[in-house]
Amino acid sequence: MGRIAIVDYGVGNLKSVANALEILGFSSVISADSGELERADAIILPGVGAFPDAAEKLRASGLDRDILLQAEKKPILGICLGMQLLFEESSEVRPTAGLGLIPGRVDWIKTEFKLPHIGWNSLTFQNDCPLFQGLSDGAYVYFVHSYCGYAARELDVAARTDYGTSVVAAVHRGNVYGCQFHPEKSGTAGLQILRNFGELNQ
Repeated sequence: MGRIAIVDYGVGNLKSVANALEILGFSSVISADSGELERADAIILPGVGAFPDAAEKLRASGLDRDILLQAEKKPILGICLGMQLLFEESSEVRPTAGLGLIPGRVDWIKTEFKLPHIGWNSLTFQNDCPLFQGLSDGAYVYFVHSYCGYAARELDVAARTDYGTSVVAAVHRGNVYGCQFHPEKSGTAGLQILRNFGELNQ
């Protein structure tokens, strides 16, 4: 099995992601080093908190350029805020540019339900994404968010969930994947998703 680099830019549940990968038997490294990202077979971009703070930390560290470069060569998975950073921009707090790997923007979830959206929701799969091999439509995963991605192209949407409105739960475009939910906190289904990701570049 290959080595997965977990991007350390001061934001995210790094240890919980690393622990999930260890359970699956994958070798991983938590790093902010360009060389580690280059040597890795795949990359995970985690994230919790506010979009502008995370985007600023990525750019200040130069990791934004590394991620854009590596996305041309190998699988990259954004988790929660990490998925949102894949989009072109976000309205959270103030307008802020993202990585631009997924066309579209991040905005408040337009729902009458209570926010933040916290808890288990089922997925509806679309566009045949390899992340979800071995899972059935309706699989439950764990969400914690108030903002979500609004993809410019429906072809880039890999899964949706319902939270009083249809919410983009996962995206996929080329080597780039994103999960709005936390696979590392989503039990058996989440581990299957991480296993599928880890095996993409074997």
